[in-house]
Amino acid sequence: MKKILDYFLSSVYLLYFGLTLVVFHVLQVIAFHVFGKPAHKKVVDWMNAFIAYGWYLTGSSIRFQQQPNLPTDRPIIFVANHQSMFDISPIIWFLRRHTPIFVSKIELAHGIPGVSYNLRKSGAALIDRNDPKQAIVEIARLGKHIQQTKHSAVIFPEGTRSSSGKMRPFVAGGLAMLLKRAPDALVVPIAIRGTGPFNPTGVFPLTSFSRMSWVVLPGIEPAGQTPDEIVRLAQEAISLELGVLGAVSQ
Repeated sequence: MKKILDYFLSSVYLLYFGLTLVVFHVLQVIAFHVFGKPAHKKVVDWMNAFIAYGWYLTGSSIRFQQQPNLPTDRPIIFVANHQSMFDISPIIWFLRRHTPIFVSKIELAHGIPGVSYNLRKSGAALIDRNDPKQAIVEIARLGKHIQQTKHSAVIFPEGTRSSSGKMRPFVAGGLAMLLKRAPDALVVPIAIRGTGPFNPTGVFPLTSFSRMSWVVLPGIEPAGQTPDEIVRLAQEAISLELGVLGAVSQ
């Protein structure tokens, strides 16, 4: 019976999800070309609010716990574990005052209404995993951008999703380049729980009545520490919050 419910509620949500992407894609194009980047950002913020709150259609819930005094006068690098494509929308919506910009694989820059357009226009670091030089240049560009604008970057140091809940090793390379170009940045871990089990086999079927949470943990001051040490501290903080044994960062 639960499986039947999963298929039914997933169908309802995916219809809603598809319509949301298409409608907000059109709104993004209009906002960007007519009103400029600030208007485009507001449209993207609301698109991700619609995506995230739409999960209630599956009987699922979301909880986002923030640190109350995150700075807005310096750049932030958010470091998170990665379970699912659904990790992203609550970060964009609930941390919108920090203008989070993602490090993302280049394949996502085309073919997904709403999402791909935003990645191209938001300044995301679109990296080719098969071209390390290109990836370094893109991440460096993003680091320079957040240093100048006091915006934030979001990076998943595992490099790929781990839907099982067990974290893969955190790799320091991307964070190291962000910190090199944004030396004033505060590093802030985010512990994400439940999004992997919510869509363990892709987007269909979703697991109805899932409980998903995002916890923004205390920041890590990079001064006097190597990127490897910072990544280790971030992974340890996330592992502790999730109550899981994370793999040792490399």
